[in-house]
Amino acid sequence: MTDLEKLGEPLSIGDVTIRNRVFLAPMSGVTDEAFRTRAYAHGAGLVVSEMVASGELAKGRGSSGFRIRHSGLPVHMVQLAGREAAHMAEAARIAVGEGADVIDINMGCPAKKVTGGYAGSALMRDLDYALTLIDAVVGAVDVPVTLKMRLGWDDDVLNAPDLASRAEQAGVRMVTVHGRTRCQFYQGKADWRAIARVKQAVSIPVVANGDVTTPEDAAGILDQSGADAVMAGRSHYGAPWTAGMIAAAAGRGAATGVPRSSSELADYVVAHYEDMLVLYGIESGLRQARKHLGWYLDRHTTELPDELRRRVLTSFEPQQVISSLREALAAFGESTFERNAA
Repeated sequence: MTDLEKLGEPLSIGDVTIRNRVFLAPMSGVTDEAFRTRAYAHGAGLVVSEMVASGELAKGRGSSGFRIRHSGLPVHMVQLAGREAAHMAEAARIAVGEGADVIDINMGCPAKKVTGGYAGSALMRDLDYALTLIDAVVGAVDVPVTLKMRLGWDDDVLNAPDLASRAEQAGVRMVTVHGRTRCQFYQGKADWRAIARVKQAVSIPVVANGDVTTPEDAAGILDQSGADAVMAGRSHYGAPWTAGMIAAAAGRGAATGVPRSSSELADYVVAHYEDMLVLYGIESGLRQARKHLGWYLDRHTTELPDELRRRVLTSFEPQQVISSLREALAAFGESTFERNAA
């Protein structure tokens, strides 16, 4: 069996079975219910909620409760971030009460607003403290707990193998490693070979993340890391079917529901837009959808007139947005679409 073919096999996280080994990464402001259901329908093996602030969820504030809502998919995985053990434990209990099958702990987010609060990848600077959060979550729930991390804080602190090993001893059932340090953010090339040191340090499944866009990337990251699964994130911008197409290349059959022409793409994007308006309500949905519409235009159009792009991204009238979207995408050549769909 080749590395790529391995991705088509099921994977167990504790007593939870995942249908294949190509995962959609949790992305704040991106992987909401409308996006996750699409990615899963296209064939992604696992999809994860947006990162949820544990303190906000524990205190019942903001949109945190909305973010953990069960979307009806076979496996509901919720990612939590935070710095207080009590909040992390309570948030995990709330998420499980809402139907979460797996709880993921975020120790990889590089955003300043997260690390400035001593959460996300900032926790990799103090593994003893990080373990208090892991212990709290594992002790609070009966479902599998997983962990997402980076290689370390910077090139002087590449402690992902140590954190993974200690997390496994604490009861974590799977670790995901993004092949960059926090200080790299998303610059440069992810170091796939460095993830191998994490794989060698644990016996639980390891998921390799970072710069996975194509089936060839997926095969390459598996070869260099020895990981058990792959996770793709930003390559889904404007292409929610990315993980599904990689899984299909691994031998799971054709990806389901991928648009194959500009007219199908227009219908697809309009449907995604309308689903977001239903999910958030018109006023908020208009704003939430704009980044997605921009990504679709960036990926699937060329030489789009500025005025047409402006109408798509600034109009407050849903019908005008839809008509402008169709106009923009209809101008895109069918023969070029196949090159940009993957």
